Amino acid sequence: MFDFGIRGYQPSWLNGRGEIVGEHGTRLGALARRTLTTAWMVWDLQDDEWFSDCPVLFDFDGEQIEINHQKFDDLSLTWNTIDPTRPVRWPDFDLEWRPDPLPELRALRGLCLTGVELLEWETRDLAQGNVDVSFVFEAGRATVFNALDENGLSFEPPGPNQRPHALR
Repeated sequence: MFDFGIRGYQPSWLNGRGEIVGEHGTRLGALARRTLTTAWMVWDLQDDEWFSDCPVLFDFDGEQIEINHQKFDDLSLTWNTIDPTRPVRWPDFDLEWRPDPLPELRALRGLCLTGVELLEWETRDLAQGNVDVSFVFEAGRATVFNALDENGLSFEPPGPNQRPHALR
């Protein structure tokens, strides 16, 4: 199994909202009322940009969720397995973990999470049934979405083709 250059990381790929809720729904919902302390992303030092193939980490008062997308509909959620103080080793790239590297993430740091939503795509194409993870705060949101075999990050409300499913 490919570890994305992260020692000890073992992604667990799931497909569809039912599998994700069955495996992680309770724990995701329990993040509500926790404070976002840090969001970690892997940074490409040579190109000075986010390396979106690696997981995105959100730490809520010591409970760290690690989110990763691959292919058209694979989503891996793991918990407290990645140490962002350790190096990322990926051939041909110079990578490192960065805390809150985007201004939108820095704006959310220290805020209380009001809820977690799974955003399910309702389209008639390859995105049909794909699931994104969205963290909702009183003053904004952060969504990790499938950007066709890598992660994407949005700070906007769900789009017209996304159906939000709140987790409690």
